[in-house]
Amino acid sequence: MIKYGVKYLKNVFVPLKCPDNVNLDDGALVLARTEKGEEVLKAFLVNKEVAEHFEKCPKTPEPFEFIRVMTQEDLMIYEEIKKEEVSSFFKCKELVKKHNLNMNLVQCRLTFDRRKISFYYTAPERVDFRELLKDLTQVFKRMRIDLRHIGVRDESSIMDGTGICGKPFCCSSYLRKFESINVKLAKDQGMPIAPSKISGTCGRLLCCLTYEYSNYIEAAKGMPPVGSTVMTPGGLGKVCYIQFLNNTVAVKFEDGKIKEFNKGEIEMVDADVNVDIEVSRITSYSTDEKIDAKQLKQLEDDRNSSTGNV
Repeated sequence: MIKYGVKYLKNVFVPLKCPDNVNLDDGALVLARTEKGEEVLKAFLVNKEVAEHFEKCPKTPEPFEFIRVMTQEDLMIYEEIKKEEVSSFFKCKELVKKHNLNMNLVQCRLTFDRRKISFYYTAPERVDFRELLKDLTQVFKRMRIDLRHIGVRDESSIMDGTGICGKPFCCSSYLRKFESINVKLAKDQGMPIAPSKISGTCGRLLCCLTYEYSNYIEAAKGMPPVGSTVMTPGGLGKVCYIQFLNNTVAVKFEDGKIKEFNKGEIEMVDADVNVDIEVSRITSYSTDEKIDAKQLKQLEDDRNSSTGNV
């Protein structure tokens, strides 16, 4: 039965293989042997229900081997390693600049045993870093050097942060798989089509646009399309916008007035009224941002936005 686990890169749950005589406190820092080498990780207690679920799951990763609980001396070494990671990051950054490479260095990670150093970077295209690697081997001697190309969504995932909702990034808290997202999802939910409103820190469309989309699709069933003529208690008019979650329809009349009605109060009719609908949809949001088609296309670009190469 799985007793302890750790949250590894990109929120992957990994069981921690501990001897039976080891008892860990929830949140204890431990030294574990991972695929990269010896790493410092935070252990947590796994309750019975979760343990049973993960033992039955065929995709549960192989357990990491527990080495020891971090001692006071280990913690002092760990602090030195964290400082070393920062200085190593900037050394690598200078070499990237020297070789004029089109890559954005994201993070540097050093194993506790100092045998392996990993540099994570994003790049719009394939990078020839052979010359960079030669220089790095001269700077970081007796170390295995790992240069990893990751996507912009992966970058946000490993860097952590707070979203516009005020909560931690979904990708760095619980989201493990990135879904394909397009601007249509925002349009169908009446979101303002402005980059600052519908994009995350990663520069791509918000992952949460997919969370309630099915509810909007369900709510849209039976709703008259924007621009259609309807009969209301106030007379004939044209639908100018729809509030899906409120189950209401806004109708514009010939005198220019706009009134909202419940879906059950209106009926589509085959008639023509002298009403001009200037916009395909009006929302309760407003923005002064200029909408650039090229920028919107970039928000939808999922190529290499998540490589899984973390």
